[in-house]
Amino acid sequence: MSISPAFLDELRNRVPISRIVGRKVTWDLHRSNQAKGDWWAPCPFHGEKTASFHVDDQKGFYYCFGCHAKGDALNFLREADGLDFVEAVKVLASEAGLPMPDRDPGEAKRADRRSVLADAMEAATRFYRMQLGTGQGAAAREYLAGRGLELDAVEKFELGFAPDLRQGLFNALRDKGVPPDVMDEAGLVIVPDDGGAPYDRFRGRIIFPIRDARGRAIAFGGRAMDPNARAKYLNSPETPLFDKGRNLYNAGPARAAVGRGAPLVVAEGYMDVIALSLAGFDGAVAPLGTAITEDQLRLMWRISPEPVIMLDGDEAGQRAARRLIDLAIPMTGPGQALRFATLPGGQDPDDLIRAHGAAAMQKVLAEARPLVDLLWEREIEGREFDSPERRAALDASLRKAIARIPDDATRNHYIAALKERRFELFGGRRGAGRLTPGPREAGASRGGNWRGKPEPARAQTRATPLGQQDTGDATLESMVLALCAVYPGLAGRVESRLELLAPADDGRAALCHDLLAGSDSVAGRAALARIMEDAYVRASPLIRKPDDAEKAAVVLANILDKIEARRAAMSELLRAEAEIQGLVDEGLTWRVSESARARHRAERPEIEDSSDLNEDRGALSARLASYFETRRKRDSG
Repeated sequence: MSISPAFLDELRNRVPISRIVGRKVTWDLHRSNQAKGDWWAPCPFHGEKTASFHVDDQKGFYYCFGCHAKGDALNFLREADGLDFVEAVKVLASEAGLPMPDRDPGEAKRADRRSVLADAMEAATRFYRMQLGTGQGAAAREYLAGRGLELDAVEKFELGFAPDLRQGLFNALRDKGVPPDVMDEAGLVIVPDDGGAPYDRFRGRIIFPIRDARGRAIAFGGRAMDPNARAKYLNSPETPLFDKGRNLYNAGPARAAVGRGAPLVVAEGYMDVIALSLAGFDGAVAPLGTAITEDQLRLMWRISPEPVIMLDGDEAGQRAARRLIDLAIPMTGPGQALRFATLPGGQDPDDLIRAHGAAAMQKVLAEARPLVDLLWEREIEGREFDSPERRAALDASLRKAIARIPDDATRNHYIAALKERRFELFGGRRGAGRLTPGPREAGASRGGNWRGKPEPARAQTRATPLGQQDTGDATLESMVLALCAVYPGLAGRVESRLELLAPADDGRAALCHDLLAGSDSVAGRAALARIMEDAYVRASPLIRKPDDAEKAAVVLANILDKIEARRAAMSELLRAEAEIQGLVDEGLTWRVSESARARHRAERPEIEDSSDLNEDRGALSARLASYFETRRKRDSG
């Protein structure tokens, strides 16, 4: 459906974003300025307790200084409620009292058809629930009771029963006026190819209704009562309502539970989800009879930034974990992480909870491990590394995996984590920590830690996300914060760039937050006091005599250019280290040299293409070639 930008702008202008967000958060009224439309609250997306989620009615945007979620009212409806774009527009239009623009006739027809199918699914849900209470459902009730499901649990999850009749549901829905073609399209019946009478898809099965994030019944899962049935579990086929690779069982209730602070736990099946929920783990979901897909991962991350994947301890569970590693790595990054909790061998969640209680399950969840652990274990499992060639093969496979991580900072942290694991595996042997060149090869002194164990970041290097900047960068960062503090309004002119500064030091991060939000915190004041003691900052005429705001703005922009160029150059070098597998090639040299050119321009903006820059590029290429050739020889030796 095509919706004009003018209509969307009118919606945004008519409906304050705080009205939409306010239904999901509790405002911090001490910090918020209601008169100015400036609102603060704990973030609804990552379950925090402090008010770092900022909503600005004047700009119509929200931003979280913790998880960096941001967007307008439409983004919020899509992320918080799981709506698609058109659905979010409809909600906003209803709030604004505006009629939706005319729809494309074809889309209108498809939407009306989906509505008819949804009505049929609700009618089927009621039929199955009623059948569970009949004499035919006695065995199903007995089975559920044996699994610990009392009446309240059956009602909560709307469990039902499909009687073992060829046309039980078909006749019931037909009597209510539901056409056979609607039943067929909804996946409720099967129409024989020979033109015979339709018959029920689910027969002799306990029924689990599957609802989307909006609460609509879109499909069913059925567990066979007959132990000799060809399929223990049977799901609805894909229909205009149901795409099994894009939905999760219990997604709606789990989203609400995660919003209250529960972890998002991804279990294997329906009964696992129900067992977890009854034990107090309400943020449980399950894929729908298939391995986890990319779309399901994205849906999980819209609910929680760090879902816990619950794995069976058997071989099948480990195989599923290995498949998920390759799927998740190219998608991982800030706000999109995974942890893995492994159940004791041979047990499912219900077994563990029944035998040892909810505390045992809580312990399993608390011991969940990050994705990098599973990647490492997969690469070393069953292998010996008693020769340079075998160790080089390990390095190559790890580089290949982490090179697929799109986010630079995340990829760099993977490199550091894998270096530590490599050092632990190979002990004190020379080159033990080497995924990228060791400190000696990279130009460290001979008295340094040349055996390859990663050196801890020096105190002055912790001022940036990469943890690799020199003291010059720390001083530049101090100057940025000092200028923004001394000159009111300057932070607002570089708001987007200041957000990306992201100091790693807690005090400076608090000060950066205060400058952007116009707030005043104890930690921020303390950090500013320390910054003002910096000799470089005290010596600046712009700080000693703050009377030239325009000049300060120019200097601030230049300092930010320098910081960004240096970080880009460092990021490119670290990326090159992750990707390089042999001799440096021309493309890699060009990329790194272009990064150096950008840094050179930021450091000396008056120079464009001078000969000394060309000499720097040539020297850099030579150093790179020597650097990686030395490393290749050492790794192979």
